[in-house]
Parts: sequence; C-alpha cells; structure tokens
Amino acid sequence: MEKEHVTLTQPDGTTLELPILEGSVGPKTFDVTSVYKKTGMFTFDPGFMATASCRSAITFIDGEKGILRYRGYPIEQLAEQSSFLEVAYLLLYSELPSAEQLTEFEYIIGHHTMINESLQMFYRGFRYDAHPMATMVGVVGSLSAFYHDSLDIHDARHREISAHRLIAKMPTIAACSYKRHKGEPFIYPRNDLNYTANFMRMMFATPCEEFEPDPVAAKALDLLFILHADHEQNASTSTVRIAGSSGANPFACISAGIASLWGPAHGGANEAVLNMLDEIGDVSNVDKYIARAKDKSDPFRLMGFGHRVYKNNDPRATIIRKVCYDVLENMPTADSPLFELALKLEEIALKDEYFISHKLYPNVDFYSGIIYRALNIPMNMFTVMFAIARTAGWVAHWMEMIGDPDHRIARPRQLYLGAAERAYVPLDKRG
Repeated sequence: MEKEHVTLTQPDGTTLELPILEGSVGPKTFDVTSVYKKTGMFTFDPGFMATASCRSAITFIDGEKGILRYRGYPIEQLAEQSSFLEVAYLLLYSELPSAEQLTEFEYIIGHHTMINESLQMFYRGFRYDAHPMATMVGVVGSLSAFYHDSLDIHDARHREISAHRLIAKMPTIAACSYKRHKGEPFIYPRNDLNYTANFMRMMFATPCEEFEPDPVAAKALDLLFILHADHEQNASTSTVRIAGSSGANPFACISAGIASLWGPAHGGANEAVLNMLDEIGDVSNVDKYIARAKDKSDPFRLMGFGHRVYKNNDPRATIIRKVCYDVLENMPTADSPLFELALKLEEIALKDEYFISHKLYPNVDFYSGIIYRALNIPMNMFTVMFAIARTAGWVAHWMEMIGDPDHRIARPRQLYLGAAERAYVPLDKRG
C-alpha cells in the first residue's frame, strides 16, 4: 500500500512529494525535512504554531476537545487517584509503578533531597531581595559543579541519576531561595515527610518554631504539581530540549528551562490573574471590567482566560476549580472573597457571546494563584511552584531526547530581512 503524501508544487511547476507521518493519536504531520535540500527553500512558521519539532511519547493534548493525557492516562484520573511522585515515575518510565516500585522511587527521591552544604555560601552571594526565580536559575545551573560523578549523558544510568537528583532537590532549592529572600535560616529536609509536606515545612518552619504541614494544604499542592508536571512542547520544555540537543549537561538544561518559564507569558500568568482580581476588587465591579475587556481600545485584559493550545475547556481548570472549594472550606486563612470574585467573573464571561465566540475559557492559571495565596505562598514564589512541578516533565523530555538515536542538535533557520551584501566604508569616508 502506497504511503500517503502531500504534493508541493513549486513556482516552476515541478512537484515534490512530502510523506505524511501518523502518530498513535492526534493530527497527521507531513515531513518537510527534505524541502530545503530539494527546493532550496525553507519553511516559515513563527512561534512553531504548526510545526512538530520532535517525536515524543510523553504527553498528548487535543486543544479542540480539551484533552490532556500523560503517557495515555487522562489527567482527570491521575489527579483523582495518583500522587505527584507516582506521576513523576510515570513520566520518566512510561508506565505506572507497582506498589514496590513506587515505594522504592519515593525512598530514592526522599533520600536525595539534601543539597551540598557549600551551596549555602552560593546563596549568600545573591542580594537579599533577589527574586527567587533568579536564585533558582543560578543554583540549579551550578549543580553540575557539585554532582559531576554522573554527567555522562550517553550513559542511561547517569541520566537516570541526574533525573532523580533534579526531582528530589528542586523543592529544597526552591525553599532555600525563599528563605534567602526572607532573610531566614535554611531548614533541612526531613525524610519522614512526603514530597509536598516536606517542601512546605522547609518553606515555613524556622529554628524557633516547628511547622506541621496541614494535610489539606499538602494534598492541594500535590494536586497542583500533578496538573503542572508536563504540557507537551511548551516554551520551557522546548528550551530544555534545544539546550539538551547540544549535549549540555542536564542541570544546565533544566536551568535554561527555568529561565524560559520565568517569562510572564509562560509561568507568570497566575500572578497576573491575582493582580487582575485585586484590580477589579469587588463582585459589583465585574460587569464594568467585562465591558472593558471587550473594548479593543482599552488596555485592560481578562487574565486566566484562553490558552495557546486549548480552544475548549482547559481540563486542568475544571479539576483545580473543585480544589479551590476544598481549600477554602478547610483553610482558615483562605481568601474566600477573592474566590467568590473569580467565580462571578467566570460565570459572566462564560455566558457572554464575545468570550464564547473567541473561545476564551478559564485556564489552569485562573485558579492556581488563588490556591497558592490560600496556602500562604507569596506571589514571587508562584512561578517557583510551577518549576518544581514541571521539573518532572522537563527531565522526562530530556531523557527521551538524549535516548533517541536519531536526535540531532536543534538549528532553526530564518527568513533574513537585513541588508544585502555591501562594501565596507572606511571611517573617514562615512558621512
């Protein structure tokens, strides 16, 4: 049976057949790797809106139907039944772990949470008011100077050790970044606590006073980590892959991913939602701000609505909305009026023809910031929370790429719009 293909007709009338590739689910893809060689032309796709940059078996998204799956498992099922470390195992190893495998994985991660003591001096080198994400970029990038015993990226066992170290140490690095910003002493991890409870204790305990994580809060944070663990070829994941394609060490690659995530258009969206809700201030102002959002001449925008990929409901938003109720019911410090304002804004927007026609549905960022605030996590740590969770996806993609015998260094091309060749003019001849 002849394989399907797309026929490209050139200006001179000659044609080129481009083979169609088909994945297990999702849109078909036609292969343009031979276009430049055979036609002398590049393809043009700013932002890679229609380009499949790699083969991957990790995460599937159908934005039109509002589907998100990790290794084939619907996010709704994982959110309801799994823990974050179980999901991290799934992302790394392709299958859900057995009870014995999960216990072993939890032990490995739990017993690699400490960071080298010399890093305390490194933290002190940052200004007291450094943004925690700035600290994260620097500290994670420095890890290759401390853990260079397993940096042979062509050794599968070395890749696995590095992946474990990154997942295990990221909460500790994040908590230390927070403590440095606060001017408080670092708190060492405790092996008897689970992943999220351990992180919360490292953030909020002090040498003067022990902190016992609230089970509801720890569970809510664990769920947020599951929802943020991976999201296919987003900007930060693509950054990790591009950095890794050059053979860079895994710590450098993940540091690059953190830097990309720090951008306000990527990981900072939930901060923008809270700022927006604070600006609206009260339920009575919602109609006015909805009208402003629809006015093209008004700079105000509704944050937390719409998504680059999802053109239907963001499945993560549906899950996280329920978690908001659970947290607000059980956490005395939770900001209930803020949540009520968000619900009213969502209710009106979802009935408004403008938002319906533009497919502007609430996304995961619309509610995640409200939960973080309810858990007493400061706004400058929101993107750090994202980085902790996304590390699992980043290392899974990095391992997948390095383990692919066909992978090659990333080298996008360009449509050059600068000056054509011109002769150098000596300085004394320039007007």
